Amino acid sequence: MLRGLTGAGLGKLESNEQFIELAAKYGFQAIDIDALGLVESHGVDGARELLGKHSLVIGSIGLPVEWRHSEEAFLDGLPKLTQAAAAAAALGCKNCCTYVLPSTDYKAAHFMALATRRLRTCAQILGAYGIRLGLEFVGPHHLRTQWKHPFIWTLEETLDWIDAIGESNVGLLFDAYHWYTNGLTVADIEKLRADQIVHVHINDAPDVPLEDVRDNGRIYPGEGVIDLAGFLQGLQRIGYKGAVAQEILTAAPPTDSPESLVQRSKAGFDKVYAEAGIG
Repeated sequence: MLRGLTGAGLGKLESNEQFIELAAKYGFQAIDIDALGLVESHGVDGARELLGKHSLVIGSIGLPVEWRHSEEAFLDGLPKLTQAAAAAAALGCKNCCTYVLPSTDYKAAHFMALATRRLRTCAQILGAYGIRLGLEFVGPHHLRTQWKHPFIWTLEETLDWIDAIGESNVGLLFDAYHWYTNGLTVADIEKLRADQIVHVHINDAPDVPLEDVRDNGRIYPGEGVIDLAGFLQGLQRIGYKGAVAQEILTAAPPTDSPESLVQRSKAGFDKVYAEAGIG
């Protein structure tokens, strides 16, 4: 499994170039980054050279389509999705991900119908470029009642929804935080197939009651109470070989320098990978 970084939890990064250089300097192998932005600033060849020089791959891009609200907003985003998919494919990235909030102000049944159709369309566009779509279920309890109507927040529900979307390139963005806040176990990971997982996020949680864990209260791997060694071992046992990308969401932006935060991230990865017995 590749050690990966997102920009979340790294403070005020000055540029994509700084992000890439720091990730490589501290031994990371994958980054989640805007492939289209890289291509627009460097050209395809320049972006490939920049990534290759630092021995990095792109773990995933974000889905640049607003599928949660109006039909007009959704349709307006589709041209950018095509551009982003083309850029990602040109840079060798095979994954695109989006999150699914666990409640909504829309009537849930109607929203489900709209979201299923919209995400199927996104998956079809991505599939034409050889890219998979990962859906991230979101577990923290406070978000389940943040909006009027409950929606999806469990692994089982998300897998059923993926089946309903019905495109072979749709799978899970599997996040350690949401695994933990759903009260899942290593055994639940071992019931999955590696090909059901598009991408993985890793982070840790403070020692507070499970129902009090906040989505923006995440801490660095190895500094909290999540069984990240078990999480990684479960993924390894089912044969997952993709990126495991750190994503740290906090209530206030970190004030330490990006380099010190990448160093801290490396220490966390070293700790939890060693505890898992993974090189």
